[in-house]
Amino acid sequence: MSSIVIGIDPGSRFTGYGIIEYIGNTPNYLGSGCIKTGDGDLASKLKIIYDGVYSLIEQFHPSAMAVEETFLSKNVQSTVKLSEARASAIVAGANLGLSVFEYTPMQIKQAVVGYGWAEKEQVQYMVKRILRLSGNPQADAADGLACALCHCFTNQITTAMGNEVADTSSIHGRLQNKFK
Repeated sequence: MSSIVIGIDPGSRFTGYGIIEYIGNTPNYLGSGCIKTGDGDLASKLKIIYDGVYSLIEQFHPSAMAVEETFLSKNVQSTVKLSEARASAIVAGANLGLSVFEYTPMQIKQAVVGYGWAEKEQVQYMVKRILRLSGNPQADAADGLACALCHCFTNQITTAMGNEVADTSSIHGRLQNKFK
């Protein structure tokens, strides 16, 4: 069975994206990059994100969207801007009928690297290895790809365990107990 997933790493200046096709147990790279919003006003930036994500969905026809959740920052204004960028991407997916799934940065890193506190370079390296890429993708694009991979891995494990697991926070413990 094959499914295409778009992963989104939202940002008010750079929104990373990654598109993978999951065939059986194998993820395959379809595309990645960064939607750059420039220095315009907030409304213009949000429209650029919306239009960019909308266009990618129309081009690749994914069946699902995986979006990184907003982390709480000490700078409230930065958190709000990040949340608005995230909402813009989610609305684009929802308007085109996609199922939207949300993952924390820790869940994404855990799924791809095996360690929830992994550094960006570790995420880039593992995305390169998992997808058999010739070089490291740009950091925001790697995060978008990691988000898409997290969704595929989570969905695969959840299905394999008979839908017993609703989130990735308990998957690791259950797997360890299963293979003792």
